[in-house]
Amino acid sequence: MPTHRASLVVRLLLFVVAMLSIGGCAGMLGQQPLRVNVAGIEPLAGQGMEMRFTLKLRVQNPNEAAIDYNGVSVELDLNGKPFASGVSDQSGSVPRFGETVISVPLTVPAFAAVRQAFAFADSAQSGQLPYVLRGRLAGGITGGTRFIDQGTLSLPMNDMSGT
Repeated sequence: MPTHRASLVVRLLLFVVAMLSIGGCAGMLGQQPLRVNVAGIEPLAGQGMEMRFTLKLRVQNPNEAAIDYNGVSVELDLNGKPFASGVSDQSGSVPRFGETVISVPLTVPAFAAVRQAFAFADSAQSGQLPYVLRGRLAGGITGGTRFIDQGTLSLPMNDMSGT
């Protein structure tokens, strides 16, 4: 008898989990990804040999529901290599069909800066520097909303001799 009761409890638990999963998927249907772009970069005081910046992200929400967040994390890759990362415990909301600017302090470790300096010399030939910005707005039942922005930065190709 106890085995039958345990089996019934397990089946009921699996049914509840399945129904919650289906409900969660249904709520995600039609959900558009956030649009995130770099709105600005401002220098901050670093420690030792590291560099620090404030990265300003313009986050656009093309959905019918506001997105609340209670933390932000960001990783920036340049030339396919990790370059900078940052976190903030900032909280707020991106309104439905609206946008907001979020500031995140970024740290560039000294070795990453040196590595990128050498890579920059190689990329100077093409004038293009590929980047990938990944991040997450933490919060909500699902743990947050992930975003990605990628492209290339055009490097100025002026003559360095000053003529």
